[in-house]
Amino acid sequence: RDNNEEQMTILRYVPVFLLVTLLGYGQVPQRHRRVELPIQAEIPVRGLYRRLVSQQIEGFPTAKRMKVLSLYLSNSLIHRISQARACHDDWFRLHPKNDEKAPSTWTEFGLFSGFDDRGQPQAFQIEKTEAEEDGSFRVYVRLTEGPPEKPWNWRVAVVVMSEEGKFVINDVIFLRDKDVETESRLSELLT
Repeated sequence: RDNNEEQMTILRYVPVFLLVTLLGYGQVPQRHRRVELPIQAEIPVRGLYRRLVSQQIEGFPTAKRMKVLSLYLSNSLIHRISQARACHDDWFRLHPKNDEKAPSTWTEFGLFSGFDDRGQPQAFQIEKTEAEEDGSFRVYVRLTEGPPEKPWNWRVAVVVMSEEGKFVINDVIFLRDKDVETESRLSELLT
């Protein structure tokens, strides 16, 4: 009888043990996923800036380059870039003599890096990634230009969101620093 009681006691705890085990396994992927998401959010940023550094892109990308870059961009950002490009092209169509300076300076602008001398970075480094309340991420990128003995650095914050099951770049924030007085966003500049 003692043997039967021991077996019954063990059998009573089996469902509890199974429940605890299942709950434990359910928690591990969630914690792992929370850690993994910022790393996944960096993937399109790393891909875009590798291309930007290896194939200098000032102003609007050509259609061929845009096709490649669109792999990293949200549909909304692709649409904004296309509209801005159409406005830019339309201005030059309406002013064929080209004796006037265009109202926008897209040719002196790096869409993903910034104005003037910031248009052609030679290197980049992802510094940190922060989760936002809306589910997006800000990926902070340090860009570098100039000779190795005296490099010049500046930072941008790339806004990454999930779209159609993958992370894509939805905006770029050109951060304020000693040379730039105000923060601006690519999405605002494109409108």
